[in-house]
Amino acid sequence: MVTKGIDVRAVPLYPIWLAMPLAAASGALLDGAFPDTGVWPLAPLAVALLFTTLLGRGPWAGWLLGLIAGLAFWLTHIHWLTLYLGPLPWVALAVLQAIFFSIGVAMIAVVLRWGPRVWPSRLGRLGMVPLVVAGLWTAREAIAAVWPYGGFAWGRLALSQTEGPFAGLLSLVGASGLSFLIAWLAALGVQLLRERTLSFSWRGGIAVAAVALLIAIPAWPVLQSGTTRLAAVQGNANAGLFAEYVPGEILANHVSETLPLVGEDVDMVVWPENGSDIDPLRSDLAARTLDSISERMQAPLVVGTITLRDDKYYNSSLLWKAGEGAVQVYDKVHPVPFAEYMPDREFWRPFAPELIDLISRDYEIGTQSNIFDINGILAGIAICFDIADDQLVKEMISGGSELILAQTNNADFGSAERYTDESIQQLAIARMRAIEAGRTVVNISTVSSSAIIAPDGSTIASIPDFTAGSMVEEVPLSTTVTPAIAAGRGIEWLVSGLGLAGFVLAVLAAARSRSSRGSSVKASHG
Repeated sequence: MVTKGIDVRAVPLYPIWLAMPLAAASGALLDGAFPDTGVWPLAPLAVALLFTTLLGRGPWAGWLLGLIAGLAFWLTHIHWLTLYLGPLPWVALAVLQAIFFSIGVAMIAVVLRWGPRVWPSRLGRLGMVPLVVAGLWTAREAIAAVWPYGGFAWGRLALSQTEGPFAGLLSLVGASGLSFLIAWLAALGVQLLRERTLSFSWRGGIAVAAVALLIAIPAWPVLQSGTTRLAAVQGNANAGLFAEYVPGEILANHVSETLPLVGEDVDMVVWPENGSDIDPLRSDLAARTLDSISERMQAPLVVGTITLRDDKYYNSSLLWKAGEGAVQVYDKVHPVPFAEYMPDREFWRPFAPELIDLISRDYEIGTQSNIFDINGILAGIAICFDIADDQLVKEMISGGSELILAQTNNADFGSAERYTDESIQQLAIARMRAIEAGRTVVNISTVSSSAIIAPDGSTIASIPDFTAGSMVEEVPLSTTVTPAIAAGRGIEWLVSGLGLAGFVLAVLAAARSRSSRGSSVKASHG
């Protein structure tokens, strides 16, 4: 059937035997848009390819194609999990994320098929259908980012664009908003291909205009409120969960890399997550060592360590001052499930007892403010996976943070001998936060990828991977509140709600069509 120039027949664009490998190809291409390959145009192209496989198909076929594409993407995108943890966690997480992916794609298939009947005018087809499709894509990303067990905010379309021409939009619409816009471009392209009565020049012109419009929108201006000079140290220490090292070795690595900086005029020294493998709150030797570093550098030290308080373990960041000790403590709010703690241990243990038992201690969820007052400079603190949590970033900026210190430990996901792209994927998240929040982000790791990112997303300084080194830089501070931060999850709720409402209308249209066909059959046999 053709409705006013657009093909809405039940006949798919491709036979299923071709649609399935094309769906797999779309997943692999989508991974190529992310670091470290980082070919950002592949994101809308890969998503558009997936959408073409859905044309003329119902939800079950959409689910199957979504599952294939999701597996192709996730098994490739997080292959770094296999390095030390083996295939089971990799496959389990990839399958879970692919299921989320497939459900979202199944819903999109319904809208692509029935949306043109809900909005039959050309303006409706080109206007509403892409918006609803992009809203559903964003809703799926939003749910997977927070559920279950705090979610897995990895693989969002926005993260593929942090070094492309759309990156500035992060300051206006945030991560979910940029994902929505990339999915919208893909859906609009597919809808333009379906408009058979519209000339090729018009279709091409609309597509080029849409891309040009998004590129032309400037980032939100960030006003500099001052500067601070800081030192960030990468000790190149093997601080992995299952690493074998002599107690105090990781602390010594960071000490030895900091001592050459004595004499530098800095306002703070930043070490990574697990920068001290000995808890200075329980060890006099470690405490005296941190005192010495702070005193000799004549600056406070921000250091990550594992603390034990009231018989509970925490992944902590300490603000340490010579002679005063830890004047502030932040405990990681978003510990990684199945790595830093084992949720529902008794339920999951029968499935993989040896793997579950490797996680011998559970880190508690922190409750303190994620802002340190470093001699009058307010710094937001994010420990590793915290930087992927939208709400935590909003809280630190709403609390007045003038820069972000993102401490991380990537030693479980790569080495000089066995490189993976996990750390550079995480660096993309840090870059996204810098642009979104309008803040300098100091991403400091034990091994890689350490860099200082300016509020516009450019790199101020970096340290080579798997190399001991440091960065001493004067960096900008800001108190600007970008529209993305001011809106918070409001944009996410808005576009997700639009997508879900449009999906309901498409389902109702499909039900009405089935009912009409049933009535026609009864009448013909009457």
